[in-house]
Amino acid sequence: MNIDEQFKDRLTATFRPLNTVPASRTFPAPATLADSLRRIIPRAGMPTRSVTPQFAAYFGTAAVEIWHRSVHSFMISASLTEASPIWASVSGYYSSHYSVRGIAHLLGYFYLFTRKIVAKLELGVRGGYTCSFSRRPRDISPGGEHQLYWALVKRNPVFIADPIFTENRYEIDESDAAHRNFANYTDHICRHPIFHPLDERSIKTRVDQISKIILDDAPIPRLSEFPDVEYVQLIAYHRIVSFRKILDNVLGDDNRFWKVHRNPSFATEFMDFQLIEGSGLSQPS
Repeated sequence: MNIDEQFKDRLTATFRPLNTVPASRTFPAPATLADSLRRIIPRAGMPTRSVTPQFAAYFGTAAVEIWHRSVHSFMISASLTEASPIWASVSGYYSSHYSVRGIAHLLGYFYLFTRKIVAKLELGVRGGYTCSFSRRPRDISPGGEHQLYWALVKRNPVFIADPIFTENRYEIDESDAAHRNFANYTDHICRHPIFHPLDERSIKTRVDQISKIILDDAPIPRLSEFPDVEYVQLIAYHRIVSFRKILDNVLGDDNRFWKVHRNPSFATEFMDFQLIEGSGLSQPS
């Protein structure tokens, strides 16, 4: 992954206002970004709106908050590995989805689902922000945000060559979305073992195992191997770490908000976000 200077500049600027207040109080109220965007959707003939740096910072806080959901979902998946393979697979998928959606927010995208409008944040050459609004691209398959965000990330030059990220097509065997669809809508799955929840030590062991598996190819879950929990969890974990590395590489220790929230308090006993990388797998630098 090669993070270009334009991406770095916009991320640095987006997170800069978050240095001015205590990090513990920087997450806005629920739906702040969506509500703010809905209020400024332009009328016909007005495709863009100027926005303030504080408004732009909502894209940063939204990205980190949804990434926290990714980390939490991964822990839920790990805890259900033996107790419920179906829900271990489903929650593992949502972990991946939240990481990808978080990266889309870092790229400046937010999908207003009820309006079917894509908002795009841009940083101008003189430092001002604009937000443009457009209809969902016609060449991205239907499926709500679960196809849109993934395609927007995969088609970006920063991620197009990274095998960790895909367009999340649901009609092929190697597919993240196909697992969720299969688990939710297919009849007669019949995979319900006796329920034995993992204890804390078992969860830590499972996460540690996942983090130490060496990969030479992106382990995209295979529908033919449903629930394919190991692949679901492996790829989810790598996407979690990819998000974290992006902001670590761009912001380092210079941003108060990210310095606090890069290690979610609910996960510190279970995850260290480390990876052992295979030589053939493209990873963030």
